[in-house]
Amino acid sequence: MPVVDSTYVPPRAFRNPHLQTILPALFRSVPLLPFKRERLELTDGDFLDLDWMKTGGRKLAILTHGLEGSTRSKYISALGRHLLARGVNVLAWNFRGCSGEPNRIPAWYHSGKSEDLRSVIQHVESSENYDDIFLVGFSVGGNVTLKYLGEGSVSSRIAKAVTISVPIDLGSAAEVLAWPKNKVYLKWFLSHLKNKVTAKHPLFPSELVVEGLNTIKNFREFDARFTAPLNGFLSADEYWTKASCKPYLRNIKVPTLLLTARDDPFLSSQCYPEKEAEESDYLTLEITQFGGHLGFLPKKRGGAYHYESRTLEFLDIK
Repeated sequence: MPVVDSTYVPPRAFRNPHLQTILPALFRSVPLLPFKRERLELTDGDFLDLDWMKTGGRKLAILTHGLEGSTRSKYISALGRHLLARGVNVLAWNFRGCSGEPNRIPAWYHSGKSEDLRSVIQHVESSENYDDIFLVGFSVGGNVTLKYLGEGSVSSRIAKAVTISVPIDLGSAAEVLAWPKNKVYLKWFLSHLKNKVTAKHPLFPSELVVEGLNTIKNFREFDARFTAPLNGFLSADEYWTKASCKPYLRNIKVPTLLLTARDDPFLSSQCYPEKEAEESDYLTLEITQFGGHLGFLPKKRGGAYHYESRTLEFLDIK
């Protein structure tokens, strides 16, 4: 499908990518959804915490959060409210170690762990009965979603998918986040990841060594020391290559929207798959001029954010 022309233009005062990225994350007021939690036990002895909101309808949206987010992230609650208001059931799931309780094994989630999304979908199919299932993934959650869709053996119940602000090429995106102008974002992510290591160190002292932890200054160093070896990768580069969804985009056979902003401070030039979208019958790529990372502030005060309205439009939810 061709790359679609975006109609999104924010107010002039909010065309700075850092304002678009930071304002919703810090200052948007979104009431938390009253989810009912279910714990999904995994075959490797670990678990995933699933948060449900059921309407009694026949459609379900599975929402996947981003790096160091959770089902309590504002973008999850905001979109969830739109879906619930239209009769769509919502299942937001937490990555391993993101639900407020440490997971049970040394390794937590990583940016390409699509097998966990597959486990969630298989659990839904075995325990519930929905006519259509929609997938919505934010940032790294979008990478997980797109990788799942491109790996094959996709559930026949998956009707459509939407992904937003996705670092589809993890290695180059990690390098962009190491740029000086992105220091505030990198520091935030690394502080949360280092806290995970520190919290789990007493349980797994040989796998999670904390000496020198505070000297780690970028994702290359963190992933080389922790993410890659804990998940069976030989290096950070091998992890980024094998976990990135970009090579899988050509295999997607479910109608899928990738919404992304040209000014996203987290993304490299390799994260805009225009060629892949043009050659695909299923992947629609919308690149806005403005929007930052998971921003897309509303055109009018109090209005829906662009990612919310486009998600509902693409999923044909009225």
